[in-house]
Amino acid sequence: MKVSDPRTFGRVAVVMGGNSAEREVSLNSGAGVLRALCQRGVDAHPVDGIPALLDALRAGHFARVFNVLHGRGGEDGVLQGALCALGVPYTGSGVLGSALGMDKIRCKQVWQTLKLPTPRYATVDARHPADIDAILKAVGLPLIVKPVHEGSTVGITRVHQAEALAAGIAAARVHDRDILIEQLIVGDEYTVGILGRQALPSIRIVPSQGFYDYQAKYRANDTQYLCPGLTGAAETEIQALALAAFDAIGGSGWGRVDVMRDADAGLWLLEVNTAPGMTDHSLVPKAAAEIGIDYPELCWRILEQSLDEVQP
Repeated sequence: MKVSDPRTFGRVAVVMGGNSAEREVSLNSGAGVLRALCQRGVDAHPVDGIPALLDALRAGHFARVFNVLHGRGGEDGVLQGALCALGVPYTGSGVLGSALGMDKIRCKQVWQTLKLPTPRYATVDARHPADIDAILKAVGLPLIVKPVHEGSTVGITRVHQAEALAAGIAAARVHDRDILIEQLIVGDEYTVGILGRQALPSIRIVPSQGFYDYQAKYRANDTQYLCPGLTGAAETEIQALALAAFDAIGGSGWGRVDVMRDADAGLWLLEVNTAPGMTDHSLVPKAAAEIGIDYPELCWRILEQSLDEVQP
């Protein structure tokens, strides 16, 4: 730990909720973080959404911000830019890392430039009609359709038959004008938490219904989380890949990298979360617990990182 006295942090705003599609998850995450920080003696208070936070900061009510706003606004560089302009320290990645992490297409483009493994893909945006034949030729079946700027599997459709692609695109367009259509990797799903410069033990995710969707993430109690998900050289490899992927987009502080491992033991990067969930179902707390960092200690260590310089 960098500090032991909670007074070092001053008055802390735990910003949560907001108006993104992940509001419910963010409120749950924020409640957990707030409770943990208060248990450790931190003068922490809840704030719902960016407008209320900025009003409170301009009035001088808080010294720093613990950000658990998931999704748009809180995880895409918007909040980070405002906090940088105000000179207020905050947790998590800066403007660039947050923006790239939230944009699934640009994130993949950075990874490709650095020769990091990520599934082949096509894109659809509001300016051009979807060319179904061209997409199928470029990506192949099965594939997965994702809104570019959403998380928590919001608006995602798995497509196994060509005639279902148009409906998948329409479902994603409810949430985003920009859509990622990605090769569906068949294999085991993993996630690797990042805390500072440390990759936490991997977690293998085994949902009871075969797809780790919103229900399996936040409501079901029969999803299995195997931690560490791998052992030996394979575990070392997945941790190193996750840290490289996080560094590639300029991530900092803490986060989570999602990875698939196919039948040939190949690893494929899916996406980065720069403000990951902190609910009782969430994965970073599970991985931290595996190496002896309980939930309140994890929240303390994340908050400690705001004592460094304000993120660029």
